[in-house]
Order: sequence, then C-alpha cells, then structure tokens
Amino acid sequence: MHWLFGDQLGPHFLLPSEDIGLTRDTPLLMIEARSVFRRRRFHRAKAHLVLSAMRHRAAELGDRVTYVRADTYREGLARVAAGAEVTVHHPTSYAALRLVRSLPDVAVGPARGFLVPTADFTTWADGHGGRRLRQEDFYRWVRRGHDLLMDGDQPVGGRWNLDHDNRRPPPRGAAVLPVAAPYRPREDAVDDEVRHDLDLWEKDGDVSFVGRDGPRLFPATRAEARTALRHFVEHRLGAFGPFEDAMLAADPAMSHSLLSSSLNLGLLDPAECVESAEAAWRAGRAPLNSVEGFVRQIAGWREYVWQLYWYFGEDYRHSNALRHFAPLPDWWSDLDADDVRARCLRTALAQVRDTGWTHHIPRLMILGGYALQRGWDPAAVTDWFHRCFVDGYDWVMVPNVVGMSQYADGGRMTTKPYTSGGAYVNRMSDLCGPCVHRPGDRTGAHACPYTAGYWAFLDRHRSLLERNHRTARAVRGLDRLADLDEVRRQEGARGDTPP
Repeated sequence: MHWLFGDQLGPHFLLPSEDIGLTRDTPLLMIEARSVFRRRRFHRAKAHLVLSAMRHRAAELGDRVTYVRADTYREGLARVAAGAEVTVHHPTSYAALRLVRSLPDVAVGPARGFLVPTADFTTWADGHGGRRLRQEDFYRWVRRGHDLLMDGDQPVGGRWNLDHDNRRPPPRGAAVLPVAAPYRPREDAVDDEVRHDLDLWEKDGDVSFVGRDGPRLFPATRAEARTALRHFVEHRLGAFGPFEDAMLAADPAMSHSLLSSSLNLGLLDPAECVESAEAAWRAGRAPLNSVEGFVRQIAGWREYVWQLYWYFGEDYRHSNALRHFAPLPDWWSDLDADDVRARCLRTALAQVRDTGWTHHIPRLMILGGYALQRGWDPAAVTDWFHRCFVDGYDWVMVPNVVGMSQYADGGRMTTKPYTSGGAYVNRMSDLCGPCVHRPGDRTGAHACPYTAGYWAFLDRHRSLLERNHRTARAVRGLDRLADLDEVRRQEGARGDTPP
C-alpha cells in the first residue's frame, strides 16, 4: 500500500518506483487527519483548498484508494494498514518525516515534485563551502543541468539574469494591468461538503480559523491546475516579467501565475511549468525577459528554498541573529486589516485575509518588512506565514521567512536584510498617494511607518550592518539625520498599535 500525503496529489507521485516497489497497481492510502487543523490556527481558505484537493483526488482514484478520515495520521494508519507494508515518498517537512520514520513497516522513498535530487544539491552546496550559498549560482547550475533556456552551454540571449528588464513600476495611471484576468475554478459538490464540514468543526469548537473562505480561488484538481497553467502561459506570461515586482491596490494578481498552491499541492510538476514557458518563448508567443523571470521563480527560487530547507537542517528554523523577540500583535494575528491606516499594509493584510494570498513583493517588502522593522520574533512570523497563506508549507516558509524576509540567519541565505522605506513602495505601486502617511516623512503626524521604521532598524543594528558592504552606505546615512533622536523616540513609543 502506498500512502499519499495531501501535498502529493499529482500523477508524478504515482509513477512506478523501484526504490519502494511502487507499481501502477499498488493500492493507495490517503489520510485526512483533523489534528493537523487543530494544531495551528490556519487560514480558512487554506484548509478548504487542502481538503478539497484531497477529496477530489480520492474521487478520481476511485476504488484504488482507501480514504480515511481520522483524528491523527497514526490512528488512520492503524485502522486500515496495521501490520501491512506501507510505502511513502519523502514528505515535505521534518515533522512528517519524523512521523513516517517512527512508524513500523513504512518505507520512505525519494522526494518527488522537484527538479534536483537532494543528494545532488548537497554535493553542489558542499563544493561551495556550505555556508555562503547564493541563489544565482544555483540557478545557473540548474539551467545547465536541465537545459533550460540554453543555447548550447550559454544562456539564450547571452545573459543569465534579466532582472534589469523586470523591475518596472506599474504603468502610470493604470488601476489594473491590461492583461486577461487569471483563471479561476468553479466550486462543486466536493467544495460544498468541505465548507459544511469546516462550519461544523468550528461550531463544535474543535478547530479555529482566521481569514475568509469565499469561493475557492485556486485549483483543487490536476485538470484545473493544467488549465490554470495553460491560461497563464497563453494570456498572462507576456506581461509578467516587466511588472513582477509592481503593486496596484485594485489588482492583487497583476500578471502573476497564481500557480504556487498547485505546485505545492503536487498538482503540477515544476518541469512542466518551466518547459511550457520556454516553449512559448521559442514559438514567439512570449518575450524572453518574462519567460526567464518565470523560470527563475520556479527552477531558481522555489527549488533553492526546498533544497536549503533540508541542507541547513531542522535547527535553522530557530535562527535569530538579530535577537528579535517581540510578539506578534493581535491585530496582525487576526488579520484585522480594517484597523490599519497605512494603505500599503492595510491592502496587503486585507488581501491575505480575503484570499490567503498576495504576491511576493507584498510578502517580502510590506508584510515581512514591517515585521522585521518592528523586531518581531522570526519564529512567530514564520508560523504566521505558514498558517495564513494557501501556498504556505513548512519547507516554503522557513527559508523564505527566516532567511530572506527576516534576515534571522545573519546572512547565510541572502547578502543583506530586505527592507526599505516608503520611497520604494511609492516608486513600485499606487499605494502611497491616498495614504494618510507620507513616504518622505520620518517624523510627525504623517510619518510613514516604513520610512521611520527603516531608519530605526538601521540604527538599532548599526554595529552589525555597518560591517556589511551592501548596507554600510545606508548605515552611514544615519549620521546625516538631524531628527534621529526623534525617530528613536517615536518608534520606541509605537508599541503594538496598528500604523
């Protein structure tokens, strides 16, 4: 019997495997464990998506699968497979891996759903010294190894990195990008059943959620995910590159693919995504800068994050190089966007509340940036991102938040902290104009919390950041601030009040 976790739902998890004796006729097992939702206060839309995807997959597999609803994985396994030999592909978290390794008669096979075997990455990383690893080097290695956007041994177009072409602000005066709307699935009877069950669990006090569960916005089946991929490549990929870092208040999706949840549920394989994009470029249906930006997100960043999660080890999640220990305020934990006056933060937090998703720049520069500037505990911030995003899993959020967003690893993953003042948000969005705060004001009634927070952050960590060649110049700017004492007083008095 072969056990499928809820993020192993695509056909590539059922391909025959000599490692674990998986054949096309092997009986299958899926376990829906309610304890998963009891342990954390997940976003309601995320719980809905995961359960919908699992139940849809079980319906597709028919009599081949035994679908068990149990309190825990152990209980479900004991109910139907006690004493039987069970196989499973390598899970996607340390907790799940410990679980399957602790169970008798369970054989663990290699991971699927990623481009690079972990042993190959380990060899590559060890060859680079193991500590100061850089995504750009890894990305080029993956492209060579998988022949992605290559012309012989050189990148097509002569450049590996087209970021210079992909950092444009939104079109002036545009409320939305002039591209086709993203693909959205239609709910069905399975979704009705899931919503009924979640309502019942909440009513019984068994679980508690945050956020809103409106109509399901993301694919829950392989067919839906394939349709979403085709729609993106045909109608949205062309505009993706130039505006991938831009933000518009009325257009949360911009030209992003919205495929992350499908990839992380295992409904799509990364190879088919990047190959589809490359095929569009070679057919003249998409510009190279957009295709390279999309390939970089999947074959570069997503793959890199997965590999670092395992390479850095389980203790990496406890990194706290900046010694940040402040707790998350209730308004943040409860996604109470309506109490926030800062328009950029209110918009991003509302998008998370309403959909369980926002794209990578609001995550990094607005949500993550605010948490970093306020000195919140990186472990709590990581847990919040894990719970509140439909595409959030432990392997996704530990490197992304601990390393990239909160700089809690002291530079093992990135060369500098990623945070900015209001000028960046003003340049890359339409969010600042109607805001009660002014991006150029550090102090006073209209002081931008990001501008003031940026300088307060640099001041607080001056001794560390002045030794970093990428932040030393910014730190020296502190000496030119005549109002630095007022910034310190103002930000020290901010407390947990929404900005």
